[in-house]
Amino acid sequence: MVSGGAAVGVSAGHLSLDLGMRIALFADIHANREALEACLSHAELYDVYQYAFLGDLIGYGADPGWVLDIVSYHYEHGAIVVLGNHDEAVSLKKPDKTMNSDAQYAVDWTRSHITTSQTQFMEKLPLTVEQSDSLYVHANAWAPGDWEYVISATEAKQSLAATPCRLTFCGHLHDPALYNQGAAGRVVPFTPVPGVDIPLGPQRRWLVVLGSVGQPRDRNPAACYALFDSVRNTLTYFRVPFDVESAAQKIRAAGLPDWLGTRLEMGV
Repeated sequence: MVSGGAAVGVSAGHLSLDLGMRIALFADIHANREALEACLSHAELYDVYQYAFLGDLIGYGADPGWVLDIVSYHYEHGAIVVLGNHDEAVSLKKPDKTMNSDAQYAVDWTRSHITTSQTQFMEKLPLTVEQSDSLYVHANAWAPGDWEYVISATEAKQSLAATPCRLTFCGHLHDPALYNQGAAGRVVPFTPVPGVDIPLGPQRRWLVVLGSVGQPRDRNPAACYALFDSVRNTLTYFRVPFDVESAAQKIRAAGLPDWLGTRLEMGV
């Protein structure tokens, strides 16, 4: 069963004649092969010139090795990749007190289902990457390794204040959101609509919270990723259907907690 509603802009007829220079942005894949495959296939329609993977590559899902191999391949070909809290917990064995028992079980399971080289790949990942006027980070800019969430304009303002970059891209929340800050310093939230280009005005600073590829939590099970066009200066979120049933069945067959499959099906 493919679940999650219609994908936006899948057909070639939806492509702009001005292809621009697009960065495909993925966060919180969580070892979900079906979701990542669907998002990568979707992004291929848009002449992407660079990929960015913003942490939590693994955890929860049943295909950590496959996901790590795909991401490391893109890393070797110029992709941006940063460390997430689940990646850290697995590779560096650092305890994360914010994790519930199911998440910790998945961390322990994942550690025994990946290779030494895959572990070493995560060990070398940075917490942040700066490129041009953009910051890429998993959780936030003010304390990247403390894994605190950007859940409102208050945290968004704190994150924006911690970097000189005009654009900050992050994940961690599993729920897409967008914030902008004008000259007066006020931070305003904006609810993105999938498939609609959002102009990122150059007179403002922006914090982009990507939804989750592999475990959406906004009651929409479709995978979420975004494209940033650095020529047109636009951002577009997409929701992409994937085979949720297969991903959930593999979680259960692997002996991972049943709830991790159920929440995929529910999008929570």
